[in-house]
Amino acid sequence: MQLLRELLDRQHQHGYLSDGVLREISEEKRVPLFRLEELVSFYTAFRRTPPAKKVIDVCRDVCCQAAGCQTDARSLENVLQKSGQDFELREVSCQGRCDSAPSFSVNDFPAAPLTLHSSEQALQQFITDQEHSTTDESLPPQQSKTSWKCDPYSSADEFYSVAKGLRASDSDSTETCVNALKGTNLTGRGGAGFPTGLKWEIVSKEAEPEKYVICNADESEPGTFKDREILHRVPHLVIEGMLLAAMTIGAESGIVYVRHEYGPETRILRSAIQKAYESGILGESARGPGQRFDLEIFVSPGGYILGEETALLEALEDKRGEPRNKPPYPGQHGLWGKPTLINNVETFALVPSIVHNGPEWWEEQGIHGFSGLKFMCVSGDVRSPGVFEVPMGTTFSEVIEMAGGVSDDKRVKAFLPGGASSLFLGPDKLDTPIDFDAVRKAGSMLGTGALMVFHEGRDLYSLATNLTQFFRNESCGKCVPCRIGSHQAVTLLESGGLREEDVEFLGELHETLQETSICGLGQVALAPVLSMLKNFPEEIPNDVI
Repeated sequence: MQLLRELLDRQHQHGYLSDGVLREISEEKRVPLFRLEELVSFYTAFRRTPPAKKVIDVCRDVCCQAAGCQTDARSLENVLQKSGQDFELREVSCQGRCDSAPSFSVNDFPAAPLTLHSSEQALQQFITDQEHSTTDESLPPQQSKTSWKCDPYSSADEFYSVAKGLRASDSDSTETCVNALKGTNLTGRGGAGFPTGLKWEIVSKEAEPEKYVICNADESEPGTFKDREILHRVPHLVIEGMLLAAMTIGAESGIVYVRHEYGPETRILRSAIQKAYESGILGESARGPGQRFDLEIFVSPGGYILGEETALLEALEDKRGEPRNKPPYPGQHGLWGKPTLINNVETFALVPSIVHNGPEWWEEQGIHGFSGLKFMCVSGDVRSPGVFEVPMGTTFSEVIEMAGGVSDDKRVKAFLPGGASSLFLGPDKLDTPIDFDAVRKAGSMLGTGALMVFHEGRDLYSLATNLTQFFRNESCGKCVPCRIGSHQAVTLLESGGLREEDVEFLGELHETLQETSICGLGQVALAPVLSMLKNFPEEIPNDVI
């Protein structure tokens, strides 16, 4: 982490990483230049040339494309050129602001809730503002109870009561937490869906005394932004969930790995961590008398692939973020070769209430025979996109109504139930309950819980091609089939000459990527577009045979 942090710090100081700066770091850290070059060339956050005074990043991915990002970006560029400002306008991958599509940022500061649709006056004021606020003005109201059922606290005075109570009791923390989690059907909310209680139990049984707890806050898939909102509104639950994990497995160190586009949320989390230290929740006796637990934040240098847990570990070890072969799994051989428990933001945030209230409470939160809660982020063609905490068993049509219904008074044409890597479903599946198995039976996957809605009139072929472009763009390149195959697929989809044999070839290419890719990116890269071709053949353009 030290090399990457040093590189990020120097870039923050100078605006970019010159040859001279890299030589200075090389001499100071006693590392060869090629080690620095291999990092700088891999991570998207690094620059090797001086930036313009205003660097404007415009999201190019599916929700923002549907919202007209390309047209709006050109209009904005014309306005800025006329104003004579020193600017650089770049298209970038998803910024995690799909609820403010088409989204953009200026000098890494997100414009949301402004969008490229905002008035020219509002955009100009935001862009020309010399000092965007970096204070904690946007901290959530910590004295009032949130509307989320997963938050057991009425005020900030009650924060961390679950961990405090367990720390003060004679109960075995490992047994208490593992039994509570195994008594529920809670599975990891990052998309993989591994049973949480089982994962914690496996790591707790590892004999190695040095262990780590890592929160994966690097959600970078188009349509996914629930973890961002959780960090903004209830950072104390994430901290407490990690502390309970540390008490369970016997870890002294924890790391929150957060994507660099989440600057405001990172400041909120950092403030919450500082308060936790000041109150004795973290630090010297966090897990009990004389039992430390320290928590730090690591800001990702960029890239969707870093959401893959072993690629994340490689980054924390100052390497290129390329996924590892598995096994071994992080629970046995993780950070620095030590047992490591990795869960995502939502999973950790749900743990305190489960440990406090018990499996029966969790069971009661669901409806229609399902149990538990799920955070759903809703984007695309809805009137009020956002994050919603819903009972498991709620239907997708009901969630769309929570988001204000379909925009423009149109009907749903298609939807993606679980983010960019899930499969397109038609309106006949809208009454599918939100449940991992139920969505699987419907022909897709719940994934991260990112519902993207597309109404009548949308070009599904174009949107599905955009998803394939995203995975092509974000491939780390380690796997030859993924690197070459995703590029071939995009070339074919963009050609305007898709024949029946080409569709068959895409299917064969998908099978190859599934079988030979190390991580999930290559395994799902072509799945969304193939589901669109299968379920919506009428969407193939007229000039495509």
